[in-house]
Amino acid sequence: MSALRLKVSGMHCGNCKTKVERALKAVPGTYAVDVDLQSGDIAVDFDGKTATDKFVDAIRSVGYSAEVLA
Repeated sequence: MSALRLKVSGMHCGNCKTKVERALKAVPGTYAVDVDLQSGDIAVDFDGKTATDKFVDAIRSVGYSAEVLA
């Protein structure tokens, strides 16, 4: 299993958080998603086979910007 940290901007409410969680959980190979609404930090546990850009693309597809944190 691999872990990924992302920073999302544009989330303002619980509905925003839910949209981002659903988008990330829909990416094949995702095991768990933890979204911190206040900080915009996201932790994703996944199979390690999925390219990290798939997670960024999923977030962008629901209207938010995202970047991978080192």
